[in-house]
Amino acid sequence: MLQVGDEFRHKYSYHQGDVDMFAKVSGDTNPLHIDLIAGKASMFGRNIIHGFLGASVFTKIFGALWYADGHVYLSQSMKWLKPMFVDTEYEAVVKVKEIFKEKHRILYDCAVYDVKTGEQTIAGEALLLN
Repeated sequence: MLQVGDEFRHKYSYHQGDVDMFAKVSGDTNPLHIDLIAGKASMFGRNIIHGFLGASVFTKIFGALWYADGHVYLSQSMKWLKPMFVDTEYEAVVKVKEIFKEKHRILYDCAVYDVKTGEQTIAGEALLLN
């Protein structure tokens, strides 16, 4: 049974092929994500991954990795704090923030960190029915 303070950590990374596939599926073909020349010319000096691709790790965690026996998304808030890049290891951290037993809902703190630098790239919360 989940309790306030419980947390789950998951390391992950994406490759350019993943970004290209996400661009195709989502329809977001912004050159900043998929064109090497545009990426190099940008303020980032290279391509960045789609914000929603980087954050899609949360649906993977709730849907397949951690207590994946009935979680249903009700809401997700996110702030993108830093760009994310291909071939970079990140760690998603999901922590139980509040439990609403009478409503069968759990509020989670959701964060993503660059493993090498320790910098946070995504912050947010998710409310799930369980």
